Amino acid sequence: MPLPYTYSFLDFQATLSGPGGAISFGSGAAAAKEGISFEFTEDKDRLTVGADGSPMHSLVASLAGKVLVRLLKTSLVNYQLSQMYNVQKASSLFWGQNVITGTNPVSGDVYTCTQVAFAKFPRNDFAEEAGMLEYDFNCGSMQVELGAGVLL
Repeated sequence: MPLPYTYSFLDFQATLSGPGGAISFGSGAAAAKEGISFEFTEDKDRLTVGADGSPMHSLVASLAGKVLVRLLKTSLVNYQLSQMYNVQKASSLFWGQNVITGTNPVSGDVYTCTQVAFAKFPRNDFAEEAGMLEYDFNCGSMQVELGAGVLL
């Protein structure tokens, strides 16, 4: 199989599932140009330097991360996400129970985020241009495989 040398957001799919339903917010959901970002919240390494200059590395076990979803203000997904947010904030029974998956079958990239909660409700600006809404999610655990499909 030839290696893909072209990227397109059209290939990217993402889903949020949890109490209140399942929502697709990848290609076709009116994502803003800035798209969707996945980021670990902590460095994997902590370097400690002793009094004599000796280094010590500590491997950090945390897999916690953040997902930032940017949607056009006119996206119908905003309604779905706001409804899901309202269901989940009603009880701690529903909070932090989401799963976010992000996949690009062309590049083989796969993100799987579990124990996911809304960090906060998005800021909503009313201005000359419509802009976007940014949904920030905290992930208890984020597993990543980059380029898994490319090696097939």
